[in-house]
Amino acid sequence: MAALPRDAVIGVIGAGVMGGGIAQVAAGAGHTVLLFDALPEAVARARAAIDKDLQAGVARGKMAAEDAQAILARIRPAAELGELSRCALVIEAIAEDLEAKRTLLARLQQVVGSHCIIATNTSSLSITAIAAGSAHPERVVGMHFFNPPTRMKLVEVVSGVDTMPAAARTVFETAE
Repeated sequence: MAALPRDAVIGVIGAGVMGGGIAQVAAGAGHTVLLFDALPEAVARARAAIDKDLQAGVARGKMAAEDAQAILARIRPAAELGELSRCALVIEAIAEDLEAKRTLLARLQQVVGSHCIIATNTSSLSITAIAAGSAHPERVVGMHFFNPPTRMKLVEVVSGVDTMPAAARTVFETAE
């Protein structure tokens, strides 16, 4: 496996500071991003914060207004988890709670296709523990973005005991 192609759709679950930043980075790399949060208003707030950040970049001469608009247009709200079914990669950025992540992973694996890699943005939990009991632990990988993702060009890729090397390599090359 290699890096995901630019036409690959990436899902981000959790529209807080980290999730919004991850969505912005992925959209900035050319991917369509489906942003989901259990609280729909969180997605709207994240898109507004992303727009503000992009407009600040335009004002500083870091990017053209058309590029900023294109990045924001590639970040699309997902009203329900089922909309992530076409994603090649889903990155969860929810609270650092093992049971919450396991529950989300179980729900997500019922939605996404067999090709989808599921990444967790955990900084402290075991990838093996998160994937334990999962239907497809081989497709679960850690993808820890440093905060804020739009400024810190650093991503830690962590494999669990059962993570397929090809899945970890795809995540690494996509992040690169």
